Amino acid sequence: MSRMGDVLAGFHAAWEFESDSVLIRFERGIRTPKLLNALGERRIPYEAIAAVTLTPGKRGTVVLRVVPRPGADPLMDAAAGQLKEGCDPYRLVLPAERETLAEYYADELRGVLTLDDGAPAGRYLVAAPEAPLHFKAYDGKASFDGRSVAFRWFWTGASSAKWKAGDKSFPVSDLSGVEWRSPEVFEGHLRLLRRDTSEQPAQADQDPAAVIFGLGYGPVHESLPFAASILAAVRAGGSAVPASGASPGRRDPADIADRIRHLGELHQAGLVTDAEFSTKKAELLAEL
Repeated sequence: MSRMGDVLAGFHAAWEFESDSVLIRFERGIRTPKLLNALGERRIPYEAIAAVTLTPGKRGTVVLRVVPRPGADPLMDAAAGQLKEGCDPYRLVLPAERETLAEYYADELRGVLTLDDGAPAGRYLVAAPEAPLHFKAYDGKASFDGRSVAFRWFWTGASSAKWKAGDKSFPVSDLSGVEWRSPEVFEGHLRLLRRDTSEQPAQADQDPAAVIFGLGYGPVHESLPFAASILAAVRAGGSAVPASGASPGRRDPADIADRIRHLGELHQAGLVTDAEFSTKKAELLAEL
């Protein structure tokens, strides 16, 4: 870029043009989409950009957008085209009277793109959200410490299959990727794709390697950055994000009591065998 440090401000975001990247700072406020609020800011290296577009927007605006290279951004890989237009972190919406200025910066950006700008990136060039991360899904709480993903089931939402399997922890080294289905579409979920898929159920509500969304659980601004962070760690061989190093504490006795009560209900309903009931109850008591 010809003038390092220039800032182009639009609705909900401002782009600062640096010598090797664009620093995007998202405005914090109730009108800013929650995903952009959660992201805060993102640095996009020029080598991560495939193309630049400038198009008319809605209600007297223009839209400057950079198109990321395939495989350059774990967030966009995880989203897989499911983001609503207003949540796209690569769009800058400006008043129509600033179109000439926007065209200038679009040309400047095009001038720094490499000849192979459409080629897939060999590694992630845009940083993923940092661990530790967690969010509440409909049937459990998901947490990621940088080394492993843990699912802790809720007795109010988890299926009997998940209760039988018990709370789960998956090392990043055992994963091949993540499948994220937006909670804004039918049957949203986050599924961990394991290297050994021989026993992975087709339905997310029956899969102990998945949590399901719905009724306000697993919102985009929480579950998508979570999925992106896991993807980045998987591609980096499980060491991309530093772990917190904290050891898990003991469980709340009231929570354990609720779980045993629900387990007893499953047992009485014939959904859990005597042996499964005894084993799981012993595991829960051991956590006290």
